[in-house]
Formats: sequence, structure tokens, C-alpha cells
Amino acid sequence: MRMICTNVCNCELIAGGVVRRSMLLLALATMLAVPLAAARAAEDSFTLSIKDHHFSPSELVIPAGKKVTVVVKNLDPTPEEFESIDLRREKVVAGGDQITVYIGPLRPGRYEFFGDFNPDKARGHIIAK
Repeated sequence: MRMICTNVCNCELIAGGVVRRSMLLLALATMLAVPLAAARAAEDSFTLSIKDHHFSPSELVIPAGKKVTVVVKNLDPTPEEFESIDLRREKVVAGGDQITVYIGPLRPGRYEFFGDFNPDKARGHIIAK
């Protein structure tokens, strides 16, 4: 389809080809970007579970120098708190619920976390390597 611009500029616009090509390139770029973003998000996400007032795993290894997401799932019916003085994080997890904690980037090392409601049982470490 050929459209002629009636403005003072007296230009022609070929609507069909240019727009279709632009839309196709945009769709292709989107299809490539979404899986790459999802893969990157999966690499930078880790999960901790709370069951019987214990964190599992009790040691979570994450990459040093990168910002990561830690999802804390509370499988117990009672609330617990994810707390870390080393990481400066404190967040309550309701029973049967989950929270997201953003950590880092961290220097290589060992960072303690604990459950403030059951500090004798709910303990662990994040190890940045």
C-alpha cells in the first residue's frame, strides 16, 4: 500500500513495508531478550526454606561481587524472622508464606543469618565466593 503525504514537504510514505519491517524487528528483539533476562534472573536467585524452625540449606553459597535475590519460604505454620546483622537485613516471614531479600554485592566471606523467633535452632550462613 502506498500513501502520499499531503503536507508541504511533499514526501511519500510506504506504510506497508517500513512498518511491517520495524514491527518484525521489534518482535524478534523481544523474543530474544525475554529468555536471556529470565536465564539471568534464574542465575541470581537462591532459595532458603524454614521447616521445623531450621533453615535449609544452613549454608547458602552465592557469587561474590554480584547482587542476588534470596527467596525465604516458611514451611512452618508459625512466623519466623530472617535476620542478619552482618548483612543488615531483617524481615518477618509469616507461616506458610515467603519473602524476597536482596543481598549484595558482597565481598568474599561468611555472613551469619538467624531466625530471631527461634535463634537457637534457626541459624545459617551465606558464603560469598
